[in-house]
Amino acid sequence: MTTETIFRNAKLVLEDEVVNGSIVIKDGKITDISEGNGNVGEDIGGDYILPGLVELHTDHLEQHYSPRPGVTWNLTAAIQAHDVQVAASGITTVFDCLRLGADEDGGFENGEMSAMSLAIANAQGEGRLRAEHRIHLRCEVSAPNVLEHYEEFVDDQSVGLLSLMDHAPGQRQFQTMEQYTLYYKVKRGLTDEQFNKFVERRQKQSATYSDKHRKFLANACRERNIAIASHDDATVDHVEESKGFGVSVAEFPTSMEAAAASHNANMGVLMGAPNVVRGKSHSGNIAARELAKNNVLDILSSDYVPFSLIYAPFVLADEVEDISLSKAVAMVSANPARQVGLQDRGRLEKGLRADFSRVHREAGSIPVVKSVWREGQRVV
Repeated sequence: MTTETIFRNAKLVLEDEVVNGSIVIKDGKITDISEGNGNVGEDIGGDYILPGLVELHTDHLEQHYSPRPGVTWNLTAAIQAHDVQVAASGITTVFDCLRLGADEDGGFENGEMSAMSLAIANAQGEGRLRAEHRIHLRCEVSAPNVLEHYEEFVDDQSVGLLSLMDHAPGQRQFQTMEQYTLYYKVKRGLTDEQFNKFVERRQKQSATYSDKHRKFLANACRERNIAIASHDDATVDHVEESKGFGVSVAEFPTSMEAAAASHNANMGVLMGAPNVVRGKSHSGNIAARELAKNNVLDILSSDYVPFSLIYAPFVLADEVEDISLSKAVAMVSANPARQVGLQDRGRLEKGLRADFSRVHREAGSIPVVKSVWREGQRVV
């Protein structure tokens, strides 16, 4: 017999307000939300209940799969290790980033990423995973082999998002050579001659392949109803190009101008939650808090630190005027869900999936995730 689960005396973080009240779940759905403490159900002592977080962009799985240069880990073990950290951060839906096309870092060999996708699907089917995992294909459009890698995913129904990236020097993320030199000359220990040849090769590949690969992949996404993300748009012209491709998520715009144009075009502007927590971009571009202050920030992603996704909304609410906790939490739940067409989650609302977390937080401190529920089942 199906039973109800009730939590009372909670701070319920709704999309437009925080209310003290109770939440009822049954058959994997939220069946009621009411204000007032009531006297039925588990008393959670005034902790927050947040909607399950929706993560659109994380390459954290790569760190488990390839923890050291030249070292690869068992696929299922890597996925489970990644999943534990994701779920314990309150993330109930995650789009795992898989890189296609050999970029500046060398990329992965043919078959590696499709094997990862298959392993994720198998682990999910076997009940090994706490969060729901989907696939985000990060396509390096300047890479000669990106379409060859994409062909491995033409029948993969778990793909829900595809981003169009070009990391060639002199544009987008690397508009100046200072950061590019740090990333790919200093860290690799290249000589001036080696670095100059490297830059020349990457710029030539971008000029040769980027435009045609963007068009091909954007058309393929429209045919398959896959959401499209731009990446590192820096100018209004970049944004206009993205609009033409049907982009719904603008990842990491590098200027206020591009962020504002993307936001005004109803493309969800996505920035990294670590950027919010640290107060600056690791690559020297615009700070996410500046976008928030100007009301052009829509979505946060954990990028490379899963816990940052539950941490950053509290930082925004504390430190950015006019950003309420509800508005900040929507950036990691309702907004990303909508931008990729997931209408059944991301909000504490009657009739939606019972995806949520219980979070304890003293004023000004780091939040503690005490438990996590996905589709009415406790997973953490």
